[in-house]
Amino acid sequence: MPYRFLEDVAIADVAFEAEGRVLPELFKEAALAVTNTMVQDLSRIEHKVAKRIKGAAENIEMLLFHFLQDLIFYKDADLLLFSDFQLTIVQREGEWHLHGTAYGEEISPDRHQLLVDVKAVSLHKYQVQKTAKGWRAVVILDV
Repeated sequence: MPYRFLEDVAIADVAFEAEGRVLPELFKEAALAVTNTMVQDLSRIEHKVAKRIKGAAENIEMLLFHFLQDLIFYKDADLLLFSDFQLTIVQREGEWHLHGTAYGEEISPDRHQLLVDVKAVSLHKYQVQKTAKGWRAVVILDV
């Protein structure tokens, strides 16, 4: 189960849980959950645009938080939706670093069945944990 929506966590918002064996997989699954909150069918998002992604934070929780916030920013500022990601995450000099590429295209109401508009990632009940199987995140999205 890469990600699943949680029905009983947030009444007016959308909550999901994402998992990955390694951090890049966790980040990718969380990003797909954010996009799937906004668009019915991720397979309808073509890879016409390749957007370089980078970020840094002092802990893995805030690195994921800022990454997801950046995806929401790209949706709002550039009208971009992404459906695939190639990511690298490393820790060096006491800080976590993310770099990679997001693949997607501009929003097309004719081709993309839009659901809700995600405004932000909430810190309420937000968590990223190392587990026996890899990594797990619980995220609530303000819609």
